[in-house]
Amino acid sequence: MAEAVAQYNITQDNLGYEFLDEVKRTLKRIFEYPRAWPSISSRMRRCQVNRFPYGVIYRVSHDMILVVSVMHLHSDPETWKCRASSTGRNERGG
Repeated sequence: MAEAVAQYNITQDNLGYEFLDEVKRTLKRIFEYPRAWPSISSRMRRCQVNRFPYGVIYRVSHDMILVVSVMHLHSDPETWKCRASSTGRNERGG
């Protein structure tokens, strides 16, 4: 995210900070309504960030929300699966 903020700020003054604010708003929506966004696998969901081509990939587990990735929507969709695996659990719940 730091790279995205820096790149957007180079593109236009304060645009990176606007991006960061939108990501924060997206996280707030997820925390308020965690099951409102579509599943992209058996355990993961994605909520798109307004105004920017990014999505927040997350998992709802009992009383916890695990944010796996904030990723550009044109990135390799397999990237978040590697990040999910590095948290100690694979995408299948292992």
